[in-house]
Amino acid sequence: MEFRLLGTVGVVTGAGGVQLGPAKRRSVLAALLLRANSAVSVDQLIDTVWDTAPPAHARTVVQGHVSRLRALLSSAGAAEHGVGLVTRGPSYVFEVPEALLDTYRFEWLARRGRSRQRAADAVADLGEALALWHGPALDGTAPSASLLAAAQALEEERLEVAESLAEAYERLGDRAGAIAVLQAEAVAHPLRESLAEALVVALDRAGHRSDALDHYHRTRCLLADELGVGPGPGLRGAYEAILRGGAGEAPGRPGRGVPGGREEACSGAESGSGPGSAAGAAADSSAGSVTGAVAGAAAGSAAGPARVRESPERAGTVPRLLPRGVKGFLGRDTELDALDRITGAGTVALVTGPAGVGKTALALHWAYHAQSRYPDGTLFADLRGFGGVPAEPAETVREFLLALGVPARRLPESAACAAALYRELTSERALLVVLDNVRGPGQVRPLLPAGAGSAVLVTSRTRLGGLIVEELARPVPLDVLGPVPATELLAAAVGEERVAAEPEAADRLARLCDGLPLALRITAAQLAARPYWRLADLAAELADEQRRLALLSLDDAEDSGVAAALRITVQGLAPEAMRLFALLGVVPGPDLDRYAAAALLGRPPAVAAEALDRLAGAHLVTEHAPGRYSLHDLVRLYARGLVTDDGALLRLLDGCTATALAASLAAEPGEKPCCALPGDAAADLPVRTFADRDDALRWYAVERENLAAAVSAARAAGHDDRAWRLVVLQWPYVVWSVRDGWVPLLEQALEASRLLDDPDAESRVRALLGWVLTREGRLSEALARLEPAPALAARAHDTSGEAIALINLAVALDADGVTDTSLHHVTRAVRLAREADDVLTELLALQHRTYQLLDRGDIAAAERCTAYALALDGQGVTTGLGVMRRATLRLSRGEALLALGERDAAERCVRQALAEATRQGFQEGVDRARSQLASLGGAVAPPVRPEDDDRSVLSP
Repeated sequence: MEFRLLGTVGVVTGAGGVQLGPAKRRSVLAALLLRANSAVSVDQLIDTVWDTAPPAHARTVVQGHVSRLRALLSSAGAAEHGVGLVTRGPSYVFEVPEALLDTYRFEWLARRGRSRQRAADAVADLGEALALWHGPALDGTAPSASLLAAAQALEEERLEVAESLAEAYERLGDRAGAIAVLQAEAVAHPLRESLAEALVVALDRAGHRSDALDHYHRTRCLLADELGVGPGPGLRGAYEAILRGGAGEAPGRPGRGVPGGREEACSGAESGSGPGSAAGAAADSSAGSVTGAVAGAAAGSAAGPARVRESPERAGTVPRLLPRGVKGFLGRDTELDALDRITGAGTVALVTGPAGVGKTALALHWAYHAQSRYPDGTLFADLRGFGGVPAEPAETVREFLLALGVPARRLPESAACAAALYRELTSERALLVVLDNVRGPGQVRPLLPAGAGSAVLVTSRTRLGGLIVEELARPVPLDVLGPVPATELLAAAVGEERVAAEPEAADRLARLCDGLPLALRITAAQLAARPYWRLADLAAELADEQRRLALLSLDDAEDSGVAAALRITVQGLAPEAMRLFALLGVVPGPDLDRYAAAALLGRPPAVAAEALDRLAGAHLVTEHAPGRYSLHDLVRLYARGLVTDDGALLRLLDGCTATALAASLAAEPGEKPCCALPGDAAADLPVRTFADRDDALRWYAVERENLAAAVSAARAAGHDDRAWRLVVLQWPYVVWSVRDGWVPLLEQALEASRLLDDPDAESRVRALLGWVLTREGRLSEALARLEPAPALAARAHDTSGEAIALINLAVALDADGVTDTSLHHVTRAVRLAREADDVLTELLALQHRTYQLLDRGDIAAAERCTAYALALDGQGVTTGLGVMRRATLRLSRGEALLALGERDAAERCVRQALAEATRQGFQEGVDRARSQLASLGGAVAPPVRPEDDDRSVLSP
């Protein structure tokens, strides 16, 4: 026998878990176990069970739970293990050997592990201690102050043991093990500085310096945002130690210095904001020192091509056409390594990314340090694919021929002859050809060198799929900078002293610039031109979304801003893609799929999918998961300024509503729809189809954040009739994840329904909201929301809705014990469901009626109730909640039959329930059936109350 507090409060025997019943009974057991072998008064138990004012019959309820616990322990053979629950005056004592308590074993193992001299022994003991945890401490109990405090204390002990385990792994030399432990805990407890400090140190020791710095900065931002404080001395000291220890040259980066041996210190933007532009000049004047690279050459690198034989025709003609690189290059180690790997002889590398992300800077930076691998020279051309008049390939070929030593008087007059000469001259040369700012493959093909010893580096804002297919080009995608390099870019441009004086403001500027190098360079130029401005001043200005894009441009360089770069990209789109982009500004959530895009466009999903793919090809949206697209913040702001279609948001909301309705019907087939589409919704809305229940539930999980954002957008735009529907249509997912913070969203729906003065809407929202509050143990709030619901449903002439509201109200009332009032509510619910010919709701009512009868000890009536319920017409109850309810009724019937002495009949009934629950994937039913089958030879297990079954609710 084992008593568990480190997870869901429970009792486990060799036959399995003991079915304890409702949360209040678990709370009584938890309070007794926390003070095992000591007296606990009834008043203390009352305070544990009710956090607010207890009801008048609280003492009787507690005594009833103690009595039931004694019966459960007796039937589980507790006496054989030296366990007993005895009364001593006005108190109770839970007598139990300490070894049976998981908390005792946890503390013992933790003490022993910390005292171990050998690291391996410490790891074994501390790991075994943490393995005793099966979830949050004291889970499944009432949220009273005393139990919450005890759970917090236990969680604090667990975290200390986790930190000790990480230290033991370090002593053992297993840094990966230490990092794994610390990362898991740091994700769950991001504000715990001791964890952050330990993880930062562990990452640095393991050679992950950038990850360590990144975690420090993320923790610092969280502390500032959530608590309004900075890092403590320990975490700050770890950070400073990394900076001191990390100074100097980094290994494994030969050949990354600029010509002349000096490395620049900023990440570059596009050529439009490079040397000669105002932003580039500002960055040049503030360039810093070497960061994260080693100066030097890489001549003769194994990554380069083999030297081809000399030819007298090209002797002394080694072109070097690279323009001066963008000053201040930082980071991009992953992309530089990728170029090192793939730009061997005969290859085409393709650097792609959105406007302003630094493609040109990356290409020039790499090319400068790789050109020594290509002894016959470097050719460069800006093909002006985005902005200005695109360069003609024939024009570029002539420039390349001149660079290769062909006299101007010998240049062929026809483009075809010039191309043939270019192929001839490059057939045996080892050249590096850099083609910047390419719009399409047609600009590239005539410029490809003919020899196998050459390599080509292409940059473009589009994916250039044709080049990948026809020339086997190797893509190197380039995204925005992460928080650390973005902040370092600012420091390099405006001075490390200014950034060090305002680190939080610098981080905020980096976030407001979306990590886009072009935006960061312009921001640096703004600060350089205004030395009297604090970084926080500019951050406050940029925080205004109405002005941000205007601020991210320069007065004397109208074509160098973020908006200008995006405008040029958008102008090259196909009409349908351009129209969709102009509508993306109304999307309230973090991403969208083709169905949402189709709703925006008012076009079929196939058309929307093609438009999204074109936007992704132009790097205006990012396909972060198959079929799901997101926008960077600056792109979203630009799109928002293009919206001219006032009906776009309403189409999007109606598309979401229609798909949510389809998902609810797929998730719970046989249920009546909880609402219809708004009367003025379009008839041909794009709706996704769902293969089965699991498919629908996955959709709910993926779209949860988008649906919540849609509700807020609907309320802000005055579409309350859409807002409440978008909430209640999520009820199947709410049922399966009820403890996942749904109350704020449901409160929004309730406010929307009140403003509409719609009794049908309000009753449905109240029924679901009250049930969720009941599951969270917030009974007084639940009752306040539920009590008006039946009358509102009756006002709306919704008979089934009234029955559901009555059932959910009874569930809340029965949390403190079955009352005559709750019995009356359920009796009326049965009658209403029968009148409405609503079999599923009648089954739900009869299921709860059975619980009530079993709880009151009226076994014969419970058996008759289940017999009647199971004899109902099975139409509409062959899948989903119908099967679950029938399985649950069979389990209750098995309990009743066993209590009446009909063991064989009880076993048949439970086995049938097990088969139904297994087919449906109803795991709670499977577990309960197995438990009943295991105990059929002994005492009857206590009935599971409806508050312990997440599926006791029907659609709102």
